[in-house]
Amino acid sequence: MDSKQAVSSPSPDAGTAKTEGPKAPHREVVFSGMQPSGGFHIGNYLGAVRDWVTLQDQHRCFYCVVDLHAITQPYDPLAMRARVMDMAVELLACGIDPNRATLFVQSQVPEHAELAWVLSTLAPYGELSRMTQFKEKGERAEYINCGLFTYPVLMAADILLYKATRVPVGEDQIQHLELTREIVRRFNGRFGEPAVFSEPLPMHRSPLRIMGLDGKQKMSKSLGNYVAISDEPDVIRKKISGAFTDELRLRKKDPGHPESCYVCGLEPFFMSADKVAEFHEGCRSAKIGCIDSKRALAEAIISHLQPIQERKRELLAKPGFVEEILRDGAAQARKVAAQTMVEVRDRLGFLPLPG
Repeated sequence: MDSKQAVSSPSPDAGTAKTEGPKAPHREVVFSGMQPSGGFHIGNYLGAVRDWVTLQDQHRCFYCVVDLHAITQPYDPLAMRARVMDMAVELLACGIDPNRATLFVQSQVPEHAELAWVLSTLAPYGELSRMTQFKEKGERAEYINCGLFTYPVLMAADILLYKATRVPVGEDQIQHLELTREIVRRFNGRFGEPAVFSEPLPMHRSPLRIMGLDGKQKMSKSLGNYVAISDEPDVIRKKISGAFTDELRLRKKDPGHPESCYVCGLEPFFMSADKVAEFHEGCRSAKIGCIDSKRALAEAIISHLQPIQERKRELLAKPGFVEEILRDGAAQARKVAAQTMVEVRDRLGFLPLPG
């Protein structure tokens, strides 16, 4: 689960602070989700999680481990819970704070599936069939299930259930967000005023796309071109030693081109500005070789990940604590989700739920 100006106010149940006297500052609602792949890699961290940590101090944030999305691909049910827990632990280790954001698991809030069905009756078939991710995954799949086709509708439900007005998305999700905006227009147009939903705006964060160590495709576990958040130092050193550099620089004495070198491109995320400038100048002048740059980058990544890995070890030692955070997060999310579905069901003309 990185333009428009329609913004809705979060409901009190969504966690807006209540103050005496002057009005509390308005906070937009942000939703983002990530599939449980058993932890994540530095591409996920740089492209999403690092920004999630920052956003929780600025907005009302809902962060979700989207396990319903994950079942559109073949998977081992026996491993699912471990994958979900591992991702939750790593999100917490990276700085997601349950006191500042709502962290929960998608399948523990049934309203996601309910709203997805409602929205599927409004989603245009033609646009769903043109989704780039659907076509790419469909080409690789042995068979194409309906869930893979309607994946973007569930994504729309994820966002709209919390009336999120901002969604941090990478470039591969922008098409899905545009579909969400179209579904909002159709719902509001068909079921009257005042509008139930506002069109969510993308939050284009930099970088939008983190390339893999091969320098050619997006970083991905399935492609094996990644550095995991949990990788040991020696594993990181080995992986970075094989990373793509400047294909025009064949020998150390050849001047390099840091602007087109994959390793040089990663350095600003893990090194100080002074160090980056030193290595980039050394690359251009041929004073620093690609091997030296790789070694320095590997050590910088190791140093950056060390506190995250230490925190992860602490959290793994108390699984009950993490489970409690997820239960509390699901309870908070369900309060908001249930209220949204009351509005939706009323607009649809359904009978209210008993009780």
